[in-house]
Amino acid sequence: MLLVLSVVISALLSFYQYIYKAKNRSKVTLFLAFLRFISIFTILLLLINPIISRKINEIEKIPLPIIADNSSSIAELENTSKVTELFNVILKNKDLDDKYAVQAYTFDEGLKSSENPDFKGKQTRIDNVAKELKQLYRNKKYPVVLFTDGNQTQGNDYVYAFPENISVNPIILGDTTTVVDLKVAQINVNKYAFLRNKFPVEIFLQYNGNQAVETTFSILQGNQVVFKEKVRFTKEKRTITVNALLPATKVGIQKYTAVISPLSTEKNKTNNSKYFAVEILDQRSEIALITDINHPDISVLKRSIEVNEQRKVNVVNIKEIKSLDEFNLFIIYQPNSKFQSVFNYIKNRNSNCFILTGKHTDFTFLNKNQDDFTFQSTNQTENYSANFNSSFTNFSQQNIGFENFSPLENKFVSIVPKTKIETLLFARVRNVTLETPLLAFTEVNKQRTSYLFGENLWKWRSETYLAKNDFKDFDLFMDKTIQYLISNDVKKNLVVQHENFYNTGENISIKAQYFNKNYEFDADALLEITLVNQSTKKALKYNFIKTNTDFEVVFNDLEAGNYSFTVRETKQKEVFNGSFEVLDYNSEKQFVNPNKDQLTQLAKNTNGNVYHPNQIERLIDVLIKDEQYKPIAKQVVQKSPLIDLKWLLILLAITLATEWFVRKYNGLV
Repeated sequence: MLLVLSVVISALLSFYQYIYKAKNRSKVTLFLAFLRFISIFTILLLLINPIISRKINEIEKIPLPIIADNSSSIAELENTSKVTELFNVILKNKDLDDKYAVQAYTFDEGLKSSENPDFKGKQTRIDNVAKELKQLYRNKKYPVVLFTDGNQTQGNDYVYAFPENISVNPIILGDTTTVVDLKVAQINVNKYAFLRNKFPVEIFLQYNGNQAVETTFSILQGNQVVFKEKVRFTKEKRTITVNALLPATKVGIQKYTAVISPLSTEKNKTNNSKYFAVEILDQRSEIALITDINHPDISVLKRSIEVNEQRKVNVVNIKEIKSLDEFNLFIIYQPNSKFQSVFNYIKNRNSNCFILTGKHTDFTFLNKNQDDFTFQSTNQTENYSANFNSSFTNFSQQNIGFENFSPLENKFVSIVPKTKIETLLFARVRNVTLETPLLAFTEVNKQRTSYLFGENLWKWRSETYLAKNDFKDFDLFMDKTIQYLISNDVKKNLVVQHENFYNTGENISIKAQYFNKNYEFDADALLEITLVNQSTKKALKYNFIKTNTDFEVVFNDLEAGNYSFTVRETKQKEVFNGSFEVLDYNSEKQFVNPNKDQLTQLAKNTNGNVYHPNQIERLIDVLIKDEQYKPIAKQVVQKSPLIDLKWLLILLAITLATEWFVRKYNGLV
C-alpha cells in the first residue's frame, strides 16, 4: 500500500513540477520529469524501507563437545600420540558430524576450544569443565565425550558437578591394572606453632596393591629423623592415618619432609614424599610481678602463669628495680607509695597491668595513680566471696565454681567506677551480692588493666586441686586473664596476607588491605609489590588490582626457590616485607592409575557410559544410534529489506546529478 502511494505521490509531484507548468512539452521536459519521479520515489523508498518476510527451514544439531584432558598426568599414564589419534578419530567422523554439532575442547585448570592437546597442563580441574559447559550450552540436553584419567589435583568433587541435562561418557585413559604404589596423600598441620611446645601433624598414607606390605614412615627435618613409625597395609586396609607430635625447638620457618619408604616393586616414587612447613613463633611474654611484701599469692601467681611455657614471670621486689624495659606486662601486688616510679613508667609507656589489692594496699596512693576507680577505704578488713557474671564477654570463661571458693580478704573499701568497666566476678559479703566488682577489666586508649580486689588467691588454686585433683581449671582461668592483657596488638595500616609455601604450578595469590588513619579501608590506595628470587636475584614489580574487599596480585609459573617481597603504599609510603618459598612439587606426577571408580560414578549419575580407548568405535556407534539426540527442524521467519539501501543511495545520486546536468545544459538553471 505504501509503495503504491509512493508511486502516486512521486508521479503527481513530477507532473506538477515539469509538465503541468510547462509551456511546451518537449522530450527534455518529459525526461526531466522522469528523473524527478525516480528521485522522489527513491527518497520515499528510503523512508519506508520496505521489508519482505519469508519462512525457511533450519536444522539445529545437538551439541557434542569432545573434551580431552590436557594435563601432564596423561603423559605419565598413557601414550599421548595414541590419545591424540583417538581424539581426532571422533572429531573427524562424518556420521557424527552429520548428526551433531561436534566441537573440540581441551582442559587442565579451565576449558579451552582446541583440537590439539599438548598434555603440558600443571593442574587438573574437572569440576571447572562442568561449570563452563553449563555456561556454554544453557537449557540443552546433549552428550559429552570426556578423555581423562579422572585424577583431579584441585577443585571440588566433579562426580556431582555436571548438570542433569548432560550425559557424560568418560574414556578412561591409563592402565587400570592395579600397580603397587605407596603414597603420602595428605598432610594436615597448623601454619604456626609456639617455641618449646609440641605441635600435632596428621598424615594420610595410601596403598595401592593386593598383597600385605610393611614399611616405615618417617618425618625428616633436613637430614635428621624427628619421627618414625612402622606401618602395615593390606588389601582391605589401604589407608592409614599417622598422628605425630613434633617439638618446636627453633624460631622461624621450619621445613619438614614426610617420607614413606618405597617398596622394591614400586615404579612411581615421586609420591612417596611430601613437604610441609611450620613457622615457629617465640611469643614468650616477660612479665614483672612487682611486690613490697612476701605472700603465698606471689608464688601461686608465678606457678600458675608459667604453666603456659610462653610466659615467664619475674618476681621483682620494689626496692630492687633496675629496669622495666624488658617486660611486656606488669602485675602490681598490693601497691603503696613506693610504687610511684612503676606507675609513672606504666603511664608513660601506656603498658597493660594487673593490679591486686589487699590488707597492705595504700588506697590513697592508688586513688592518685589510676583513673579507673575512686576508692574510699577504712582500716577495717572484710571477706569478699565471688559471684560469677555469665554476661561477661571480653573473653570466654566458664564458671569453675567461683561461688564455692574461699572469700578473698581486702580492706573495707567503697569502689566507684570512673570509666566503663567489664566485671567477671562480683563481690559478695556472706549471702548479699554487692554491685561492686571483685575482678574487673578496663580498656582506655588501648591500655588494658585488670583489678582483683582481694588477697589469698592461693586458696582458690588449692581448692581447685581438692575438687578435681589437678590445677587445670584455675590455671586456665589465670592464663585467659593474662592472655587478654597481653593480646591487644596495635592496629596496622597495611595488612598483607600470604602463605609461607606454595607448590610449583600453582597460582600464587598475595592479598593486601590498606587502612587510613581512622582504620577505614582505603579503596583509593595505590599498592605495588616487588618480588625477588633469592637465587637468581631477578626482580618482578607489579601493581595490586582492586577487588571488592581488598587488593590482590597473582603470580603464575614461578620456579621453585625462595622469594622475598616488599609491598608499598605509594602515597603514604607504608611498607610490608615478607617472604615465601615455592616448593618443587608436581601434583600431576602423584598418580599411578586412572580414577576408574569416580569416572564410573560420574557416568552413572549422568546416564552415560564408561569406555576404554579400545572401545572408540563402540562409543561412536552408540552416539550415532542414540534416538534421544536428534537434530531439530525449525521454521524460521527471515526478514530482509526489499532493496539494498546502498544501491538506492547510488541511484538517487545518479538521478539528481543527471537532472541538474540536463537542466544546466539546456539553460534551465
